[in-house]
Amino acid sequence: MADLAYLIGVLASWAGWLLAARAVVMALQLALARPWTDRRAVGVSLAWTASLGGGLLVLSGGVAQAAGRPLGGGVPIPIFWIVAPWTAWGALACAAAAIGTALRHFASPPSQDDRSWIRVALFWTLGAALFGVLHIVVGGPVELLRGVAQVPWIAAVGILILLVGATSSMVWFQRHPAAKTLKLGAQHLALAVGSVVFGLPFVWLLLTSFKEDVDMASPEGLVWIPKVTQTVPYYDPERPLVETQLEGFTARGDILQRNPDGSAVIDIAEPYMLRGRTVTAQPPLRIVARQVPLAHLTLDGRKARGRVVQELDDGGRLVEVFDPPEMKGRLVQARPGEAPDIRQPGLRWQNYWEALQYLPPEANLGLAYLNNTLILVVLSVIGTLLSSSLVAYGFARIPFPGRETLFLVLLGTMMLPAAVTMLPNFLIFRWLGWVDTLMPLWVPAFFASAFNVFLFRQFFLGIPKELEDAATLDGCNPLRTYWQVMLPQLKPAVAVVAIWTFMGAWNNFMGPLIFINSSEKMPIAYAVQLYQADRAAEPGLLMAFATMSIVPVLAVFFFAQKYFIEGVSLSGLGGR
Repeated sequence: MADLAYLIGVLASWAGWLLAARAVVMALQLALARPWTDRRAVGVSLAWTASLGGGLLVLSGGVAQAAGRPLGGGVPIPIFWIVAPWTAWGALACAAAAIGTALRHFASPPSQDDRSWIRVALFWTLGAALFGVLHIVVGGPVELLRGVAQVPWIAAVGILILLVGATSSMVWFQRHPAAKTLKLGAQHLALAVGSVVFGLPFVWLLLTSFKEDVDMASPEGLVWIPKVTQTVPYYDPERPLVETQLEGFTARGDILQRNPDGSAVIDIAEPYMLRGRTVTAQPPLRIVARQVPLAHLTLDGRKARGRVVQELDDGGRLVEVFDPPEMKGRLVQARPGEAPDIRQPGLRWQNYWEALQYLPPEANLGLAYLNNTLILVVLSVIGTLLSSSLVAYGFARIPFPGRETLFLVLLGTMMLPAAVTMLPNFLIFRWLGWVDTLMPLWVPAFFASAFNVFLFRQFFLGIPKELEDAATLDGCNPLRTYWQVMLPQLKPAVAVVAIWTFMGAWNNFMGPLIFINSSEKMPIAYAVQLYQADRAAEPGLLMAFATMSIVPVLAVFFFAQKYFIEGVSLSGLGGR
């Protein structure tokens, strides 16, 4: 009984605070009401609301202390959570609905004619009783967890001020002649703020693709403006860098061994796809300069700059000073942190080329992934447009027995979660021998999609019947009528479905994850995930690869946004 009393008290407290807030709003509306407003009716409603809210708050005054927690300064809001089976939850929900119906009636002006609330309240009460009986039969423990949320006085006053300000603004907007203009300006401001908020992740992605790794763990915190380490060429006499040709690429590496005939065994360092391999470079050897970073340090109390000629094992650096001139050529062994790199704002475009170099050799600098993705996109778009529009034309224009029933069954397939059909699809495609091929990813597009059929059907229903009748009189059969007369009228819908299908096929990750095993057959979306697992420690390269993967999608949407917006707007109008 103690738990039940606490539960009733908490609900009464919540209802009291809500009614108190409503009373404040009604009081402001009454104070700012226009002359023709029925002040008596509003006043009676205000009195009922304030009285009922105040009574509930007084009734639940000691509920917060019953939570068993020490209370500090502020407004205590009692809370609870019920751990119970579904039968108890059903009884509670019905009881809450019955109480809410009664509260809404008593908080409104009294009326002798309106007795419908009694039937509604009795209905919910009967439901609560039935669930209660079912709970008694089924059984199950019910546990009530008590608590209290302490709202500071400052927050409570702030909420009250916000409530008063919002209500006053609403009333003022309704009465002021410039309300329409101000409302339009507020809408545009909200859209602009929303665009900035939703665009920030893409801006961060784009900026990060030009950053060096040091910017991602900067002691200065979040770095928005990319910086580039300044480098200069340096010919290292002790560790010369040799350039040679290997498999059509310009490779660079260190000399492991010099042969008597003048050739040398080279340990490839660049590009990454050939890193770790050794090759014999024939004479004459082509020695090239290394790009070493510039660093600044303090020597004899003066600021100096130089190039880092060697990274020491203890984290220090060997710096060859070139500025100031009187110290030029001096070698300084700097301890860790004494000779940081010289960095200036700029974009590191090398991230994009290096991101492609880090791909597996079979990816052919990402061209294999791009080719696979384009195949999927083109075939998926063609298959979806042809099959879905043709099926939709049949449902919209060709009468046959059971047409409406079949259409409802087709729409019912939209309710099936993808996880339900995932295993059957895999078993079917494995039986067909299509696993580790692209066919499971684009062949289903030629068998229509329920949502696209629904969209096309709505557009077909909006086309005047006279066009089809005229085509029939000219001797067109149904297929020719569909292709030459009806389909050209669906340009907005075709554009919308094409864009959606393009984006879905381009970003398809789950399908390749299930059906593709070979690296050379992966599309871009799956390759991005594998790249993330492989290069997670280098966010600059990862973001560069991700940027390259989404640029085509953005370009398609940018050039086709007119048709996309037109199709979406038309699909929401009556019958279309």
